[in-house]
Amino acid sequence: MKQKFLVDQTLNIIQAPIALGQTLLGVDEAPGILLKNGLVSHIESLGWNVAKISEVDVRDLKWNSPHALLPAHQQGLNIKFPIELGESCSEIAEISKASQEAKAFTLTLGGDHSIAIGSIGGALLARPNLGVIWVDAHGDFNTPETSPSGNIHGMPLSFLTGFMKKYSLSSFEWLKNFLLPNQLVLIGIRSIDPEERELMKSWGVHVFSMTEVDRYGIGGVMDRALEILLKDGDRPLYLSYDVDSIDPHFAPSTGTRVRGGLSYREAHYIAESIAETKALVGMDLVEINPRLGYVDPAHREEKNITVEIGIELITSALGKKIY
Repeated sequence: MKQKFLVDQTLNIIQAPIALGQTLLGVDEAPGILLKNGLVSHIESLGWNVAKISEVDVRDLKWNSPHALLPAHQQGLNIKFPIELGESCSEIAEISKASQEAKAFTLTLGGDHSIAIGSIGGALLARPNLGVIWVDAHGDFNTPETSPSGNIHGMPLSFLTGFMKKYSLSSFEWLKNFLLPNQLVLIGIRSIDPEERELMKSWGVHVFSMTEVDRYGIGGVMDRALEILLKDGDRPLYLSYDVDSIDPHFAPSTGTRVRGGLSYREAHYIAESIAETKALVGMDLVEINPRLGYVDPAHREEKNITVEIGIELITSALGKKIY
């Protein structure tokens, strides 16, 4: 499949085993388990060349300690681990930027959704006009003032849109390019904090909640979403996919489950329709927690259906078709 913004079928993988954006242990294990379950061979079977697999070094970060789950406030702000996550996301951003400058597809495996500050922040340094499709159950637009928890995995879009600049977090000063309202579409949303909702409305973010999915169908939602992002002509696209957007019946191994999410086919259609644009240059897959969801034998660790769905979503985004 000839890509519009990539030189060839080269793909780079960034392993981002970061868990400090939330409070549950296990999400940091997902990149390794995805690779262990044959992700590379699935990608290569589609004609892609996996050129480089990088891993963000997290050995010195606090989640190696039992104290990792304690809040670390900075300057009195309701935000946890800003220094550690700022430094880690900076490393991700450097790798992401270099990959995008080389015009290779960049696949970042989380970890929690805080890693998108780095993956998309780096991609924006190389491609300032990037269009982002954010698939998630949550708004992820919180700030220290609106967040109930202070967890950064609920704040990445406030970083990527520039709202966090006013808090002067020195560990995120490397963020230079920010998204504009015509560069961002959210899909699958069904859980937004009250003050977060007002912030999103004031910024002008385009949101397709599960209500719109019910009303228009996923095909109609994707037509509208791509029309927004491509209204002014072709631009490179980036897909940031949180598995909690999928109904927990299909993807139970995630930490912030919300009922009433995307069906199995709706989840795949999003990836398939973006692949058809031939404009996709990068993707995040986040919030798979292999330690969760073992409520019946179908979800057991050695055959985790959420891990399987994660691999399938990646291949759909890379051009795999039913027929």
